[in-house]
Amino acid sequence: MLKSINPYSSKQVFEIQELHKSEIEEAIKKADERYHIWREVPIAEKRKLMKAAAAELRKHSKEYAVTITEEMGKPITQSLAEVEKCALVCEFYAENAEAQLANKIIKTEAFESYVSYEPIGTVLAVMPWNYPFWQVFRFAAPALMAGNVGVLKHASNVMQCAENIEKVFKRAGFAEGCFTNLPIKNEQ
Repeated sequence: MLKSINPYSSKQVFEIQELHKSEIEEAIKKADERYHIWREVPIAEKRKLMKAAAAELRKHSKEYAVTITEEMGKPITQSLAEVEKCALVCEFYAENAEAQLANKIIKTEAFESYVSYEPIGTVLAVMPWNYPFWQVFRFAAPALMAGNVGVLKHASNVMQCAENIEKVFKRAGFAEGCFTNLPIKNEQ
C-alpha cells in the first residue's frame, strides 16, 4: 500500500494499492496501443484536448492545490500558482506545438533536406515530489502534443497528486492510454 503523509501534521491523507506486475505490464501495453492511434490524431484535435486540460486545471485549481499542500507541505498560495503554471504550459503547447513540430528545411548538398519531428512512442516519466504537478505537466504537454503518450511513475509520497493529474487528462477528454499513472513502488 502506498501512503501519503502530510509532512506538517504527520497524518495520512491518501493511500492507494500499488499495481502488481501484470497490471503494470497491461497498463504499458494499453499505452503503447494508444500511441499507435494517438500519433495519427490531427494537431487541431490535440490542441482542443490540451486547452480542455488547461480549463480543467483552472476549474478544479483549489482541489488540486489543497492536494499539493497536504501531500508535500507547500503553502497553499504556491500550490495554486503551481496549478496555474500547469494550465499555462498546456495552453502554450496547444498554441505553439504545430509550428514547433513543422518540418524545417535545411541547407545541405542534397537536392532537398529537412528535419522532421516525429513522435517516438510511450514516454516514461519518473518524477520527484517537490513540484508534483509542474514537473509532470512540463513533460506531458509537449509530449502529448507531439503525438507521444505518457506513463507516470510519480514519487510515492505524492500519489494523490498523481491520481489527480491522470484525472485532469481524463476529464479533458483524452482517451484511455494517452496519459497513465502507475501507482508503483520504487523497486517496481
